[in-house]
Amino acid sequence: MTAPARAHGDVRTVLALRALGLGDALTGVPALRGLRRLWPDARLVLAAPEDVGSWLAGLGVVDAVLPAHGLAPLAPDALVASAAEHPEVMGGRAVDVAVNLHGNGTASAVALAALEPARVLAFASAVHPDGPAWRDDEHEVLRWCRLVQEAGGTCGPDDLVLREDDDRTGVVVVHPGAASGSRRWPAERWARVVAALRAQGRDVVVTGSPDERGLCSAVARDGARDLAGALDLPELTDLVAGAALLLCGDTGVAHLATATRTPSVLLFGPTPPQGWGPAVDADRHAVLWRAPDGSYRGDPHGAQVDPVLAATGVDDVLAAAGRVLGAA
Repeated sequence: MTAPARAHGDVRTVLALRALGLGDALTGVPALRGLRRLWPDARLVLAAPEDVGSWLAGLGVVDAVLPAHGLAPLAPDALVASAAEHPEVMGGRAVDVAVNLHGNGTASAVALAALEPARVLAFASAVHPDGPAWRDDEHEVLRWCRLVQEAGGTCGPDDLVLREDDDRTGVVVVHPGAASGSRRWPAERWARVVAALRAQGRDVVVTGSPDERGLCSAVARDGARDLAGALDLPELTDLVAGAALLLCGDTGVAHLATATRTPSVLLFGPTPPQGWGPAVDADRHAVLWRAPDGSYRGDPHGAQVDPVLAATGVDDVLAAAGRVLGAA
């Protein structure tokens, strides 16, 4: 059972768990802002990967980050162990409110419970039966906003925007990578897109992680600037925020375009855009999704390119890029 709620003025520390990657962190920003409004005097701590969490702390979305990694299931004592390893984050404070923005599974619920919070905000599960019901078909942004709203907080999709640059550089950013093979559009097709954009006189920059240097080199072969592994998260944010256009698949950088109001062309598959597509500024983004019907759901962790993603062609991407650039 959830512990009795404390009065708002008695809440000194709120810890939110979202120990996932960049895209997941960005879709959780509106909920984090809702927590800030609900408890404006509390210290808001985010349990998340240190690089993403520190970046959000630097932007003022949260006050501090408790390093946590959740791509593998969280160990029951993961958050307790991290708090012991990083005493400066918690400052010896008890957790007054723990917020599960991670999911509705047992592992995240047990890890939060080990912190012995006075109150828990979470969707209904075997561990927290009193929470609101989980909805599989809900947009990721709206899902976490609903959790905070049902606790009395105020937040919505407009809270996704972190910054907007008035003067854009004219650069087109191409980000060909993704965490799984099923979400990676073929490199040869990205290379053809880059070649066509370069032939139009566009300044094209290709970005990726250090592990994606080989991929990015192949994609950038026709005169694009290759910055794979060269940018940290703040630098990548600056690049995307100032760009005329971002082209990528369903990956974290796509959400960075939403957060900076940068126009984009987004190639979806295997996950439908109804759950993870841009939740604001629909007119700024072209979403390419070639599913035969609304019921299609592929494997987001698969090794081979998803057939729906593969159904998107080079001409589709170039036509969408032309439309978005023409509308900017």
